[in-house]
Amino acid sequence: MADEQQFIEDGLQRTQIDEFFSEELGRAGYGGMDVAKTPMGTQIVLKAEKPGMVIGKGGKNIRKITTELEDRFNLDDPQIDVQEVEEPDLNARIVADRLANALERGWYFRKAGHTTIDRIMEAGALGAEIVLSGKVTGARSRVEKFNRGYVKHNGEPAEEIVDSGVGVAVMKLGTIGVRVKIIPPNAQLPDDFEIYEDVEVEDYVAETEGESVEELLEGEPEDADEAETTEVGHDEPDEAGDDAEEVVEEEIVEEDVDVPTDDDVEDIDVDELDAAVDEELDEETEAEAEELMDEMDEEADDE
Repeated sequence: MADEQQFIEDGLQRTQIDEFFSEELGRAGYGGMDVAKTPMGTQIVLKAEKPGMVIGKGGKNIRKITTELEDRFNLDDPQIDVQEVEEPDLNARIVADRLANALERGWYFRKAGHTTIDRIMEAGALGAEIVLSGKVTGARSRVEKFNRGYVKHNGEPAEEIVDSGVGVAVMKLGTIGVRVKIIPPNAQLPDDFEIYEDVEVEDYVAETEGESVEELLEGEPEDADEAETTEVGHDEPDEAGDDAEEVVEEEIVEEDVDVPTDDDVEDIDVDELDAAVDEELDEETEAEAEELMDEMDEEADDE
């Protein structure tokens, strides 16, 4: 059998065994199981709120369950170990069954939800979520949620840390699904951090090998100067070029520029300048008018 098919077979068998325990041990407060196959047989660890009811008087009930597992699921020499749940309010499976039973007894869903989630948080949980889905009050189905604290929904923490449980309440209008998620106390979340007071930072700083930061900063300007000198050294100009540049600079400095003075500005006749500008504008306007007239005549001839 292929590995993938074997995984499917094991998962299906595990789910069927879990449903069997849920039906048989519902009154005992069934809180989940762990299955492990060993060379000696199949080791099953049951978690229950009332271990005495699971074992039964003189071990009668536990022997009956063992025989049923061998006949129905073909398990080789199943060995069942029953453990008591220390805090039932922190076990999602037990809480879901309790809430489903409360709804079946006629509790209003809001009262049952708030009461249940308050008990979970009082038990020390870091966060909890209850989801009721189905015909809660009327003929139309809907979803009601109750949240407290902090709950992870994605990633590895949601699979490894969060405890999930599912229950079903059978009502007259239909079934109501109950889903409970609980983050137990003292859970180590990946985004947790601690703040230490009166702690020397130097004790937690690792020593680096080689030069310190101050030495590196001091050495940078020297390296930059050397690089500049080397670059200038590669492009050494000729002596003739330097002389030519000096001669050009001297010629530019020696040139005389006529700058008008106040006396020169007063001698200029403003009226003459205005007349000259008007003449130029008139000539340009006449030329443009003539061009327009010529174009209009050409268009008239073409028509």
